[in-house]
Amino acid sequence: MKTFAFAAAAAAVAFAMPAAAQNAPVLPGEYVEVSQITIDDGHDVDYANFLAGKWRAQEEFAKAQGWINSYEILANVNKRAGEPDLYLVIRYKSLPDAVEQARRDEIVRAHLKLTDSQMSAESGERAKYRHVIGSTLLQKLNFR
Repeated sequence: MKTFAFAAAAAAVAFAMPAAAQNAPVLPGEYVEVSQITIDDGHDVDYANFLAGKWRAQEEFAKAQGWINSYEILANVNKRAGEPDLYLVIRYKSLPDAVEQARRDEIVRAHLKLTDSQMSAESGERAKYRHVIGSTLLQKLNFR
């Protein structure tokens, strides 16, 4: 009986709280895409050259267009079995819908002066030593 009375009192207090106190203490923020990359032995410099060249140029272009907030590369210093060597991190204010993404893809192709087939072939060459083992999309939560 005491348990029921306590639960009833707790419920009454909870429902009597002002509306402002019922709002979540966090607000949704930017999206963070994290790609998990492994690199075969002996190809660290090959992949670093790609990242410092084409990948960086593409991300700088996206940043200049206002499509991304920032990007970075994180190395897994104390890597364990099955973990990636690198994390490629890209931060977005918002995610585009399908129509906007298609528009952006067209702009990127024109900027790079490459077709989808050419970009796919280049990715295939990197896939000989670079492996994407996963990708995660996160959303930052900001305190009110």
